Amino acid sequence: MKKIYVGNLPWSTTEADLKDMFGTFGEVHSAAVVTDRDTGRSRGFGFVELDPGDADKAIAELDGRDFGGRSLRVNEAQDKRSGGGGGGGGGRW
Repeated sequence: MKKIYVGNLPWSTTEADLKDMFGTFGEVHSAAVVTDRDTGRSRGFGFVELDPGDADKAIAELDGRDFGGRSLRVNEAQDKRSGGGGGGGGGRW
């Protein structure tokens, strides 16, 4: 299974909209529109999971396509980097 990032979505986009759009390429295993924790409103991006071959076709055909007056950004999702690192303060040695 391959996870796809879908960005620059119209604010009104629903999970059903994503399933419909990506369903033409294969079975959609999951679809989610990311929402703001406080307001519950869309943050303008989401994620879809498809089988690898279907995902590659969807990315190639949908990236840059107009959807609701906006040009979609569609690519393979990158794993969230685990936190860590960080600077230290400017302590004295």
